[in-house]
Amino acid sequence: MGLVARTKILQIIENGELAIKDIKQQTALKYAVILYHLRLLEQEKIVTRKAGKRPYLWALTGAGQKRLVEN
Repeated sequence: MGLVARTKILQIIENGELAIKDIKQQTALKYAVILYHLRLLEQEKIVTRKAGKRPYLWALTGAGQKRLVEN
């Protein structure tokens, strides 16, 4: 489930910087699940949290993750 959730999150963020609530609306994942994976992805330097006022915007750094290809 983790790889699927990460892939959904990364596909949404590819389109531009988004807040967690926007990602939640587009993926149907729970807020806590999204936050958990974004923090892990931030540690791996795959995504970055834009500084500023809340809600924070999340964006890709360009390091990327292998895509999960559906057959």
